[in-house]
Amino acid sequence: MDRVDAFLERAGWAEGKRLPLAGDASARRYERITGTPPAVLMLTCPGEELDRFLHMTNWLASQGFSVPQIYAQDLSQGLLLLEDLGDDLIARLVAQDPAREAELYGLITEVLVGLRDCAPPEGLAELDAKGLADLTALTEEWYPCAARPELSTAVRRAFARVDDGQRVVSLRDFHAENALLLAEREGVARLGLLDYQDAVLAHPAYDLVSALQDARREVSRETEAAQIAFYCRKTAQNADVFSAIYACLGAQRALRILGIFVRLCLGAGKPRYLEFMPRVWAHLQHNLTHPALSELRDEVLRTMPAPDAPLIEEIRLQCATRPIA
Repeated sequence: MDRVDAFLERAGWAEGKRLPLAGDASARRYERITGTPPAVLMLTCPGEELDRFLHMTNWLASQGFSVPQIYAQDLSQGLLLLEDLGDDLIARLVAQDPAREAELYGLITEVLVGLRDCAPPEGLAELDAKGLADLTALTEEWYPCAARPELSTAVRRAFARVDDGQRVVSLRDFHAENALLLAEREGVARLGLLDYQDAVLAHPAYDLVSALQDARREVSRETEAAQIAFYCRKTAQNADVFSAIYACLGAQRALRILGIFVRLCLGAGKPRYLEFMPRVWAHLQHNLTHPALSELRDEVLRTMPAPDAPLIEEIRLQCATRPIA
């Protein structure tokens, strides 16, 4: 009996069938385990990331948010057996019925309003101007730039200029494929949350732009504008100040995501993310139209070629040629 089967037997799911679930860009793997109730098996590496997942799961649950209940765990083996929150991903529901986009993204925004009102848990790092710059350095390393870029410096300066000092719990990888509708629940609990182990303290615009400028699917500009206005109204934000910060964080996220997608192809042999790069580039260009980002816009235009079809094909042909140690 292998370690996973032994774990499932100890947990009481020995008779369940193991069915693969779609993975993500990380090294984690997931399987659905049939049974009563069904469960989700997470297979990951023991260590800090797993500890952070447990920490945030417990904190989010204590604040009334819907996260998977933990049925069983073997931290030394990197195994967790989790509540199965179902298949009603927000991305899937909107794809099935685009008319629901405003409704479902409204629920996402309500959850972010609720998160803002929570005293944060201990131990979260702050994502400040330096932290945003450090994250952007990955793009300087991996994206095929036309000249030696100084994107991270430009990001640090841009955010330092617009930052109003607000910090809230940010789930970071917050988008429509990491959120599910739980229609039988009420309030913010109607949104099931996944993949929040990288939570930090960040400006409240960070998760909003993560959800509304999704690399994987289109969110209409009308829905984006409506949800920004809704968030500002519910949290008494200065709309002009917030829009500058939103654009800055949107640009930083787009820059980093472009670098991540190239690294996933060249370093991890995962070329499928390249197809999303034109959408991310469009988000970047939209954000850079904000007057507060003129220096960052100039740096991007000076150094970064657009991910058009020839460039994407050039990257694809180098897939898995720079393995990540």
